[in-house]
Amino acid sequence: MTDFLMPMWEGGGTVPPQLGVARRLIARGHRVHVLGDPTLEARAREVGCGFTPWREAPHRTTMRAEDDLFRDWEKKSPIASLKNVRDVFMLAPAAGYAADTQRAIEATGPDVLIPDAMLLGALIAGEASGLPMAPLLPSIWMFPAPGAPAIGPGFLPARGPLGRLRDRAMLGLATRLFDGGLPRLNAIRAEHGLSPLAHLFDQVLQSDRVLVLTSPSFDFSSAFVPDHVRYVGPVLDDPQWVEPWSSPFDEHDDRPLVLVGFSSTFQDQVPLLRRVVEALAALPVRAVLTLGEMLDPTDVRGTDNVHVCRSAPHSQLLPEAALVVTHCGHGTSIKALAAGLPAVCIPMGRDQNDNAARIVHLGAGVRLAPSASARKIRAAVRRVLAEPRFRAAAARVATTLADEATRLDPVRELEALVDGHAARRELRA
Repeated sequence: MTDFLMPMWEGGGTVPPQLGVARRLIARGHRVHVLGDPTLEARAREVGCGFTPWREAPHRTTMRAEDDLFRDWEKKSPIASLKNVRDVFMLAPAAGYAADTQRAIEATGPDVLIPDAMLLGALIAGEASGLPMAPLLPSIWMFPAPGAPAIGPGFLPARGPLGRLRDRAMLGLATRLFDGGLPRLNAIRAEHGLSPLAHLFDQVLQSDRVLVLTSPSFDFSSAFVPDHVRYVGPVLDDPQWVEPWSSPFDEHDDRPLVLVGFSSTFQDQVPLLRRVVEALAALPVRAVLTLGEMLDPTDVRGTDNVHVCRSAPHSQLLPEAALVVTHCGHGTSIKALAAGLPAVCIPMGRDQNDNAARIVHLGAGVRLAPSASARKIRAAVRRVLAEPRFRAAAARVATTLADEATRLDPVRELEALVDGHAARRELRA
């Protein structure tokens, strides 16, 4: 039995896969203690974890949009968005995350730390403690990697010399931008007795392992990551707040079912969702649009053929669906592909442009701008439903994901880390 400490944050779609890892660890006889936002406590305890709330670090006590600490929907350019990630999310709270994680380590005595990879302060405390550490990245590879397209704009893989030049230039830009926060990070490291780093993301990369909770066949950046970065497959658990489902449509209704999912967190998505409803209302389809915890059903009105609800279990709907219309959060994207479903991708920021690029690269969908009109959305839905190549590509991806699921396992990777650390300790003794 191993004791794991899991520092995490209220990241919407990042929560189900991380708690899914906790659930799998507990099922194998290990113990997991979550350090996180108070909004996570009930879900963590339901899985079987112990729980400690953040105290010094910024944290959410409600799921209201006005209490969001990140507010990334207010940023209107890619550079502004990246600076927001660096300054507001990664650096401003790092000292608080480090202090809270240090206290949790002292209180719970874990054997291994498995923090969210974006919580640099938690990684600092873990490094200072000398514990083996395996940050979890519940999405695609998010950090600069030579040879890989930069994260953010949604670039497809480079083609030819100009494409490679693009990637080198963007790698340099991203590295300089994030290293602008290095003095602040190194000051916090010094407070914990640690030497300075050369680059901001070395804080993540110097961990014993970095576990990427997705498929290497989905993420084309997987070819460019360091050897100690391990792709351990997606964790496809539904969010725990999903409500029981009963279809509003007649069981003999054979119109194609379209599932619409646009985030479990607020991104100011109501105007776009209304255009999606308008687009689908004029098509011979049935549609289910799930709003998530952050929106009220009165914000988006359904129609006779578009049912709007706060939640529904995607695991139950996907086997019946013909198409997904999505913002391309990682969870919705990978679940759709695992079910063999093509997608109309309308990314709104965060990692969504890049998830959409991977779906398009695999031939399993089309991509629209978040400003797309109802007419353009309607045309894209018609096209993806009408052209068999999209469904065929998604089916190929589903076969690959099913094969990977027999080989990739985050728990086995963590157990191997524990065993290796114990073996090295015995050799030193």
